[in-house]
Amino acid sequence: MATASKRVLWKGAISFGLVHIPIALHSATSEQGLNFDWLDKRTMDPVGYKRINKKTGKEVDKENIVKGIEYEDGEYVILSQEEIAAAYPKSTQTIEIESFVDAGEIPFLYLERPYYVSPINKGAKVYALLREVLIKTGKVGIAKVVIQTKQHLAVLMPCGPALVLDLLRWGDEVRDWEELDLPAEGVKAAGLNDKEMKMGEQLVRDMGGKWNPADFSDSFKEQILKLVEEKVKAGKTESVRSIEKADDDTGSGARIYDLTEMLQRSLHNISRPKSTTAEKKAAPTPKPAKSVKPVKVVKSVKSVKAAPPAAKKPAAKRKAS
Repeated sequence: MATASKRVLWKGAISFGLVHIPIALHSATSEQGLNFDWLDKRTMDPVGYKRINKKTGKEVDKENIVKGIEYEDGEYVILSQEEIAAAYPKSTQTIEIESFVDAGEIPFLYLERPYYVSPINKGAKVYALLREVLIKTGKVGIAKVVIQTKQHLAVLMPCGPALVLDLLRWGDEVRDWEELDLPAEGVKAAGLNDKEMKMGEQLVRDMGGKWNPADFSDSFKEQILKLVEEKVKAGKTESVRSIEKADDDTGSGARIYDLTEMLQRSLHNISRPKSTTAEKKAAPTPKPAKSVKPVKVVKSVKSVKAAPPAAKKPAAKRKAS
């Protein structure tokens, strides 16, 4: 398991009812894939990407590039930077929980990227309340959040002592399996007999074990890193000057309110009938993917434990999330 990052990627608040929990987001994952940079073998200078006209093969200046959406084969609608900027969702610095659903209702297909959520600005008590309530009820929060001008659907779930915000794919981003040639569901419908099922079940039991990520490794990465280590020891290295630096931007904080008062007011608002004149215009609900079977996402969240840190690998440039 990679070392935890304390770097704050985003600051805001979790909001449900009238309750606000000031929080910060931290990356929960670290990309460990190998990054093969392009280098000019004559000078060892980094090789970047150019804006190339695919028809002429010539480089295009930035000021001559516009953005277009293809609506038919070969037919485009051109959008200006101002039109695109106006369509960006307004950043509210809020993870707005819209509903609470059973944890097992969300299929793995929809999970995209997790972030650790930590309390800030004296929000620990309300944070702990939400975590313990979600664990006890077996629920997770479905929310919308805007991060870097992009709106995301997300699920807020407990994982050990932490709350995790996992960005979800939108419904129209998950492909249907209707066109695939899949066997029918069910033992009899799939043409399986009792003997085959018993043998399969026995094999699964014999290969059973507890989940430990440290038991698995990327053999390709290990082999490449071994070659890198051998070349470093042999002095077969080249010096390349770095020309890019990552920015470290953080968001602003959020205000915390009295817990008891906000819970009481939230429950009072839920119990009162909604005024039709005050109702917000509901956005069209996207058509969900066809019969995507739910797989339990958070089961026995209390049992999630951090694995021991993996052995140190020889230094090599890797992508950071």
